[in-house]
Amino acid sequence: MATDVGGNQSVERALSILRVFTVGRSELRVSDIAKLADLGLSTTSRLLATLEVAGFVDRDPISGLYRMGLDIVSLGGAVLNLHPVHREGRQIAQNLAAEVGLGVNVAVRREGHLFYLLNFEGRQAPRSFTLAGQHNPLHATGLGKALLSGMNHEERMQVLRPVLQRGYTPRTITDPGELDAEIRRSRARGYFTEVEELALGRACLAVPIRDGSGDVVAALSVSGPLSAIDLPNREAELARAAIEAADSISIGLGYIGPGYQGSAHLYEASVEEPL
Repeated sequence: MATDVGGNQSVERALSILRVFTVGRSELRVSDIAKLADLGLSTTSRLLATLEVAGFVDRDPISGLYRMGLDIVSLGGAVLNLHPVHREGRQIAQNLAAEVGLGVNVAVRREGHLFYLLNFEGRQAPRSFTLAGQHNPLHATGLGKALLSGMNHEERMQVLRPVLQRGYTPRTITDPGELDAEIRRSRARGYFTEVEELALGRACLAVPIRDGSGDVVAALSVSGPLSAIDLPNREAELARAAIEAADSISIGLGYIGPGYQGSAHLYEASVEEPL
């Protein structure tokens, strides 16, 4: 039993070291890693040596700094390739990004955050990094609102209560009643929008994705700088394209219910509603 406990602690500590690299700087000294992971220096050094042998971290021979190893990519790739939403959505999202010239993302919910499965950049919204594998808040993003749309108020509050009061810009919705009203309004028209609620100068339009049971299991968004996404002039075009793409993914996941039959109708009926 003592051996099992010790082994579990070592695994937990090794994972805490790997998580350090997912935020902030990509290359770190041993002392920085120890501090961020809340571990002793000797324990950190020992675990880093083990992780290096396994290929999960690399050490620069000149600077001595550590960074994530390429073998992590093998694990991540295997997880993504086995995920049904990733399989069904990859080509569709890539085609949509090329069509509209903007960023296209597909995400699922993980507790109180969204988790990006797919990220493609269009020519008008280039990035020097990928969003795949990163997290963002649900209440401050169009993707998040789309993911929350399959829940009732009580379910949403259970998920959001620890984080809802956090505002990222002056436009972030932090009031439960206001968020409920926004989700109801957006659900009726078939798509969700977010304008500078997470980051100034950026906006997105998102649509939920459903599986064979009819549950909202993911969401797709079109995003980019305000000048490129240009919602005042492009909202109708982008809403139609995003709805069609999300519907195609939902069909691939086995969904043939009212959402697929009626989403285009909802779009036509309410696209003129103000944001």
